[in-house]
Amino acid sequence: MKVYADYAASTPCDNRVVQAMLPYFTDEFGNADSQHCFGRETAKAVADARDTVAKILGCKPNELYFTGSGTEADNWALKGVALHRKDKGNHVIISSIEHHAILVAAEWLENNGFRVTRLPVDGTGLVHVEDLEKALDDQTTIVSVMYANNEVGTIQPIKQLAEAAHKHGALFHTDAVQAIPYMNIDVKELGVDLLTISGHKFYGPKGVGALYIRNGVKIDKLICGGGQERAQRGGTTNTPAVVGMARALQLSRENLAENNAYIAALRDHFEQRVEREIPFIRQNGNKAHRVPSIANYSFEFVEGEGILMLLDFNGIAVSSGSACSSGSLDPSHVLLAMGVPIEVSHGSIRFSFGKHNTAEQVDYIVDTLKQTISRLREMSPLFDLKKGGTYNV
Repeated sequence: MKVYADYAASTPCDNRVVQAMLPYFTDEFGNADSQHCFGRETAKAVADARDTVAKILGCKPNELYFTGSGTEADNWALKGVALHRKDKGNHVIISSIEHHAILVAAEWLENNGFRVTRLPVDGTGLVHVEDLEKALDDQTTIVSVMYANNEVGTIQPIKQLAEAAHKHGALFHTDAVQAIPYMNIDVKELGVDLLTISGHKFYGPKGVGALYIRNGVKIDKLICGGGQERAQRGGTTNTPAVVGMARALQLSRENLAENNAYIAALRDHFEQRVEREIPFIRQNGNKAHRVPSIANYSFEFVEGEGILMLLDFNGIAVSSGSACSSGSLDPSHVLLAMGVPIEVSHGSIRFSFGKHNTAEQVDYIVDTLKQTISRLREMSPLFDLKKGGTYNV
């Protein structure tokens, strides 16, 4: 049996989305910025897609800008605002558990004269408004806190955090890439100034994202070039991907509650079995405030790479954390920020479920996981010590 349980990394493209995209690879191939009839046809498709996404996010179409990825949108938001508002101040605030798109962008700003504060989180991965209020000062220009964490699934109190930022004159951005597949988001109700989404997280195509920028917010360009995206983001419009993302987001709103309940039931069944049948584990995240898809566990006395390898050998695809940093042997910055001991964090695995998973697959994962952990612990000198054995160096 082959089982995909890494939906937080990427989702398969819905066949209805593929069908919506296909004409724009062949028959309707024109450049959306060309002034002839071929361009006008694709320009209308892009405009319709923008209307669709904007309506779902509760914003105006002219507040939405298409990008090549969520990473690009995150970089644009953080760097663009910080650079444009540098005359107001040089202080940027992010959380300590952000996606690497924000973490590395913040490092770049830090290396270019900006002051960066990284907010702490509690043991469940939650950012507290009081900590943000303490960090804000009259030099703060932008605050960025992700809506739902990509490793443990914890959902942040974004509306309250945005309100705190605004009281100090700072703009607020949220990376909603992991939240948008499971949550109805209205940017006006949420009170954010900028928001990021990415198509491949909700059964859409890879290589396309979007950044909401509230009207009135000024931001420096990240990619210069032609006059695309109302002269704010250079580069030929990826019409098939834009059309596909809009269709995928539209489809994701259909039966959202039912799909969430189904996925959450699979995750809960997985967690119940794991916590009942595998000893010496730690559940990571906030069980009261999280997306329905993610379950993150630390398995003591074993290494995550060994777990991944043996699960993959048995046809099971999972992750040791963010797919964007899966090649790294460093422990998860998210888990360390949550206070997970470094030796425990090395044995952590993220399981993320989707609408195509079944209860039979979940049981296969748990059965295989039990055997995997048992096998690895038999070879672990630390586990031997735990059982009362002796370990001679």
